[in-house]
Amino acid sequence: MRSDGLQSLAVDAAHGHALLSMDRREFFNAALRKTGRVVVEQAERKAARQAAAWVRPPFALKELDFLLNCTRCGACVQACPHGVVFLLGAKVGAQATGTPALDLLHRGCRLCKEWPCVSACEAGALRLPETDGAATGDIPPPRIAVAEIRQDQCLPYLGPECGACAGSCPVPGALRWRGHRPHIDSDLCTGCALCREACILDPKAIRIRSIYGAHAV
Repeated sequence: MRSDGLQSLAVDAAHGHALLSMDRREFFNAALRKTGRVVVEQAERKAARQAAAWVRPPFALKELDFLLNCTRCGACVQACPHGVVFLLGAKVGAQATGTPALDLLHRGCRLCKEWPCVSACEAGALRLPETDGAATGDIPPPRIAVAEIRQDQCLPYLGPECGACAGSCPVPGALRWRGHRPHIDSDLCTGCALCREACILDPKAIRIRSIYGAHAV
């Protein structure tokens, strides 16, 4: 009887030890997962802060994912028929050097119907959304930047009439005229900068900023 009791106690102790070991493993695994999430979130915030200084091509992944997927091959630059895509230089830092951005300072993105820059990206850093059999040309354009009218420089806000940007916007309703003054509908605007390209002023009366921050051109 005594040996049976001791054996039972030993079994109970072993079972308790196993449960404790499982609890420890679960605790450490949960801690590692939480630490991993924190590290990823910090990396995402840092990447987003840096990305405030440039504008990525259409359908770019979120900045951290983009940096991890982009192979710096330059295929999207070669595919752009309007010379809007270029590669960032060394001054932006090692992580972003050689990755593509849009030169919206000098020209606008035409939002090409077939998205050649995206199609050229074999790595998937530029990636069209999944559709239910919709043709590539029917995919609505994404927001690539934020456009804002500088009312302290735009001629119609200062008195003289001007319609240089009228008709430049490829998105119906995104650039509207109220009276003789242009207004940008932020819900419709893609930030393509074609209105900025059409502006006759120097400096331009339309600023373009990254979707990641307040840096403007």
